[in-house]
Amino acid sequence: MGQAALKPLITALNRRQMPTASNRAATKGSGLPSHNTIALALMLLAGCGGSSETRLRKQLATQTTGTIHLPAGVIEISSEMALAQGAHDLEIAGGAGTVLKATDGFRGRAILVIDGAKNIRIRDFSIEGNRETAPKVLEMAPPENYFRLWYPDNGILADRVEGLEISGVHLTYVSSFPILVSRCEGIRIDKVTVEDSGSRNGQGRNNLSGGILLEEGSRRFEVTDSVFNRIAGNALWTHSLRISPRLEDGVFAHNRFDTIARDAIQVGAASRVSVEDNTGRNIGYPVPLVDVEHGGTPVGVDTAGNVDQSTYARNHFEEVDGKCFDLDGFHDGAVRGNQCINRKPAEAYPFGHFGIVMNNTDPDMHSANIEISDNLFDGMKFGGLFLIGGPHTVTSNRFLNLNTAGCNQNAAIQCVYKADEPKMLESGIYLGRGGEHPADTRGNTIRDNTISGHGMKTHCIEAAPGVEPAANKIQGNVCSDGGPAR
Repeated sequence: MGQAALKPLITALNRRQMPTASNRAATKGSGLPSHNTIALALMLLAGCGGSSETRLRKQLATQTTGTIHLPAGVIEISSEMALAQGAHDLEIAGGAGTVLKATDGFRGRAILVIDGAKNIRIRDFSIEGNRETAPKVLEMAPPENYFRLWYPDNGILADRVEGLEISGVHLTYVSSFPILVSRCEGIRIDKVTVEDSGSRNGQGRNNLSGGILLEEGSRRFEVTDSVFNRIAGNALWTHSLRISPRLEDGVFAHNRFDTIARDAIQVGAASRVSVEDNTGRNIGYPVPLVDVEHGGTPVGVDTAGNVDQSTYARNHFEEVDGKCFDLDGFHDGAVRGNQCINRKPAEAYPFGHFGIVMNNTDPDMHSANIEISDNLFDGMKFGGLFLIGGPHTVTSNRFLNLNTAGCNQNAAIQCVYKADEPKMLESGIYLGRGGEHPADTRGNTIRDNTISGHGMKTHCIEAAPGVEPAANKIQGNVCSDGGPAR
């Protein structure tokens, strides 16, 4: 029915000639529309209001509370759709097979933008970017840049939101970050799936993007029971500029990671974060995506900036082509009951490393008061633990089948990282004299650890020149060559 045919119905509606029980008989045969005809006309009029994208865009921009039910099926999105400023107590719920799909010509910060809102719930639909059909080259954000401003083409961008819940959302082929949360408080992300996302830089390497990022002082956040597959950059992480507040009070728990080219998890510039019961495999793959030029060594659980009062516990990783745990900036916290197992020969891990590495890149922190206990690290390319600073306690860990590279006897592998510290890579536990900055390594307790692998009977615990082993309490450790069969 065209607009011309609808004119008599519109006129009748304007005259309010809707039939009632009292006048139904009068309208019969009068030429005026019946009740059923008017209802049909209203449905047809609703369908004449433009595309699904246009109607949805208008509803998101005008409805500030209640529930928005997304249409079923695929809706192609050509530019960012933003919620109304001041939206509150609003739910956005998917329909049957709802997919918000970026067109090849999509332009915008994200497919869905939420700014300055309160108590927003997003659930049960899919977002599909255009990474595969319209790939983009983007360099990694320079230091001290807000990621929400640097990276376009995200999936969901939330900025200055108080109370945000995202659940049951499936995000694929997003060029930048499937979910980017900035300056928010009270965030709960649960049972989401992120796959095949993240773009590349000019060298064809990852540019950090591809996962879920929380940045710029966001507080009270949790990401739980979610799945990350084939992510080009970091899969799940936090970040803040040095001039910004650190993130606070977070939980990353029960998430699963597979084939991540940078870090599975990174805690950056944060306080009071629990990383617990996560599992991951194939970290640092595919190898060509690893950001060699910027030193982007892959890590199971990474740390950056100044991070304190945090716990990394009961996480399990297999096949990590890099470091299992990087404690760069980590202090006054605990690493307990984790496992990291590599089963292949050293040549399979071009970026293979120590199991745990401490560092002090951020000048505002000092590596101190870390508990490392009851962990299993099996099959590391080099040593089990690179330790700086103190006091720390390192107790009841199993560092097994270490130094699969065969340092320093294997001429096929570069085993001397620093000419004046030749024992570093062949040791089980290495007491370093510093990382990015010098550190006074003393007052540490290293007790009741099992250390095995190539040359471990001789090089079980070594110290850098200038570091006094006697300034640390080292006792009850069991060291042996070889190692238990897997």
